[in-house]
Amino acid sequence: MREIGHFIGGKHVAGTSGRSSKVYNPATGEMQATVALASVEEIRAAVENAKAAQPKWAATNPQRRARVFFKFVELLNKNMDELATLLSKEHGKTVEDSKGDVLRGLEVCEFVCGIPHLQKGEFTEGAGPAIDMYSIRQPVGVGAGITPFNFPAMIPMWMFAPAIACGNAFILKPSERDPSVPLRLAELMIEAGLPAGILNVVNGDKAAVDAILTDPDIAAVSFVGSTPIARYVYGTAAMNGKRAQCFGGAKNHMIIMPDADMDQAVNALMGAGYGSAGERCMAVSVAVPVGEDTANRLVEKLVPKIESLRIGPYTDDKADLGPLVTKDAYNRVNGLIDRGVEEGAKLVVDGRGFKLQGYEDGYFVGGTLFDHVKPEMDIYKTEIFGPVLSVVRAKNYEEALDLPMKHEYGNGVAIYTRDGDAARDFASRINIGMIGVNVPIPVPLAYHSFGGWKASSFGDLNQHGTDSIKFWTRTKTITARWPSGIKDGAEFVMPTMK
Repeated sequence: MREIGHFIGGKHVAGTSGRSSKVYNPATGEMQATVALASVEEIRAAVENAKAAQPKWAATNPQRRARVFFKFVELLNKNMDELATLLSKEHGKTVEDSKGDVLRGLEVCEFVCGIPHLQKGEFTEGAGPAIDMYSIRQPVGVGAGITPFNFPAMIPMWMFAPAIACGNAFILKPSERDPSVPLRLAELMIEAGLPAGILNVVNGDKAAVDAILTDPDIAAVSFVGSTPIARYVYGTAAMNGKRAQCFGGAKNHMIIMPDADMDQAVNALMGAGYGSAGERCMAVSVAVPVGEDTANRLVEKLVPKIESLRIGPYTDDKADLGPLVTKDAYNRVNGLIDRGVEEGAKLVVDGRGFKLQGYEDGYFVGGTLFDHVKPEMDIYKTEIFGPVLSVVRAKNYEEALDLPMKHEYGNGVAIYTRDGDAARDFASRINIGMIGVNVPIPVPLAYHSFGGWKASSFGDLNQHGTDSIKFWTRTKTITARWPSGIKDGAEFVMPTMK
């Protein structure tokens, strides 16, 4: 049985805590590895390595830091098939979907290749009498990232790429459910020329998270996961004097206007609702057709497509989606489908009980469709994180707009329409962080920032884009005046520009 440890100080190390967790193959239900769960002492060892390596890395000029990422991008492309297969074995998503996971992380690494420009400060000559003023952006020191199971390549790179490019050292605590890809990324960073100790990967559970949040040498923490844990991480980090950006749950709506191209809308819902078995924080889980005719046409077109979804293991290159990540996830999603039936929603397509020949013990749930879902139902309020789509019928545009506006979460939302006025009004008024107009999953590209509103996000700065450079650096402002501009005698009044 394969034993997975940690990556500290530029090399793999075995766990010493005596605690471990099981890693399963989601398609078969079989255990394929064990992963060590770090103790406080092991987190501290990673921090000590990072702290020792960071000053020299921060003093490395930004062009040389960028060159590491140029090489890393090259290695990611070279090893794409290996990374995607490794990811799929532990997560369960299709290989093509896993390649997308790696690619969206790679794009952030491409973005930070511009760190010589991104990290520049500002200068004002003659800000006062014989005074020049300038600001510089310096790294925070040692940063940490706590990442979820659903994107084990993309989200770690969203965090460590800008942090390291800015001159920081980094402690990554990935999900213990699929830990192999983050460790492989650390190997590739070393191969790309990153000094040992700058990127450390420490596997663990809540004990490791708490050790990160209370360690006095970790200055900043980035987190992606559920909203209750995001609140906990944000509050604990703040109490311990750390800056934090924490991203939580989502319940993403897609409004379908009567004038929308229905075939385009249906295809968008299929990919956004059922891709990756719905295990995406930007998955569309609520369809809101405006008007009964729109709703009837939508459901009529959705049903045969959902019933014909091809579900299979990652080894099936024709599969549309794979299994859920764990047995617990499987039980939770099935339980929420049961709950939807109890609450009175109309179960149009039932994905419970799906079995795949030869993979009877896998964590597969078939595509599921509810109609006539009401806002007071648990299946509407809860992030299901499975291949379940709910249709909430709206009488008019204002009623449709009101649904995502009043929902607890504010991660992403989309509208499908041919009406530019409606689209513009929607984008202007909606209280959601990321909006798609005829785009079902509006994840911004790497040079814009990713982040939700309301209970989907805690902290002032988002992931990637220029926000990430601000988050992983501190601004230092210098006011300089040389002897020829200094008057004789002491000055006792507040300095002004008079």
